[in-house]
Amino acid sequence: MSKKTHKVAAGQRFVARGEDAPYQVWGNKFEASALQQMRNACKLPVAVSGALMPDAHVGYGLPIGGVLATENAVIPYAVGVDIACRMKLTVLDLPVSTLDHDEARLTRAIEGETRFGMGASFKTRRQHEVMDADWNVTQVTSGLKDKAWSQLGTSGSGNHFVEFGELTVLDDSVGLPRGSYLALLSHSGSRGSGAQIAAHYSRLAKQLHPELPNDLAQLAWLDLNSEAGQEYWEAMTLMGRYAAANHELIHRYVAKALGVSVLLDVENHHNFAWRERHTRPDGTEAEVIVHRKGATPAGAGVLGVIPGSMGAPGYIVRGRGSKASLDSASHGAGRRMSRTQAKKVFTWEQTQAHLRERRVKLLSAGLDEAPMAYKNIDEVMAAQSDLVETLARFDPRLVKMAPSGEPPED
Repeated sequence: MSKKTHKVAAGQRFVARGEDAPYQVWGNKFEASALQQMRNACKLPVAVSGALMPDAHVGYGLPIGGVLATENAVIPYAVGVDIACRMKLTVLDLPVSTLDHDEARLTRAIEGETRFGMGASFKTRRQHEVMDADWNVTQVTSGLKDKAWSQLGTSGSGNHFVEFGELTVLDDSVGLPRGSYLALLSHSGSRGSGAQIAAHYSRLAKQLHPELPNDLAQLAWLDLNSEAGQEYWEAMTLMGRYAAANHELIHRYVAKALGVSVLLDVENHHNFAWRERHTRPDGTEAEVIVHRKGATPAGAGVLGVIPGSMGAPGYIVRGRGSKASLDSASHGAGRRMSRTQAKKVFTWEQTQAHLRERRVKLLSAGLDEAPMAYKNIDEVMAAQSDLVETLARFDPRLVKMAPSGEPPED
């Protein structure tokens, strides 16, 4: 494939909006810098409207938990580095008592059927139809197919996890009668391939918009009528399929290793951009590009999973279709302190004591993922009760993340 070049328009000059695009905020106790990042995003000439979710914290460009609608433009850093990161919860046909009486069996299933850590891969590659897709849609993706295939079905590092726990169904409209079930929950994305696509197109967007002031540079966009914009959209879409395939394989192989059937599947993703129709601030309805960075779709009737931390519950929710939030909700609890600070503040003794009180066994993780470094998930859920309704509660019991010392890949 020939190398492509993308022209920068000569004499570009940044023209500030007369008035920032409107946005609404759910929750409180945000870092000042996260709020500033949201304000910055709404200064962009392509911005239409936005929303800030209650799990929000600082990210690159758009804050984690930021939602931004734009006019025919996609912002790589408003999608995120781990493109199409997602959650998947599977209810398995095993008694809940297995969590207490056959922990070793569950541990073998997790440790045997996925891999953790930067660059984690399988010696014998897993098979999935996503590898039959057209990986030549862009010059970048064509060079990533081999790496992506080697990492297919793996979990990576950072805040990615695979865990068993108890699901308490509170509303049988979730698809199961009320009661307690054993469930598997995973969180990961497009691994190293997504990160390389994000890096390439973020760099290209900055080159195409040299006029942006420093505080807006990480919000550089790609026009969707341009070749660069179309390339990124194709690459992002492929990463969405790839991330979904990773979860599908993890859950399929764990269920097979345990020799059990699946009773229910629920999944949703974040770090993505969608073409949707929404009402603009002037009252007209139009197609916009909705970026949800660390935020999930919550349209009316849409099911999703919102996790807490390894020491806190997560929830299956149903979207209420709030137009003010651009049909969005949080993607989790959100960090209340940085990884660096968490490692300074907490000890393994504190963390293990915290987990023992909640009957959680940790197979591996870094101290920067200590549950105390996260916001209170129930406060987050209360702050978005107008965005989603709770149908079931998931309490983690057996958790595996990348070993301590692995660089974050989330």
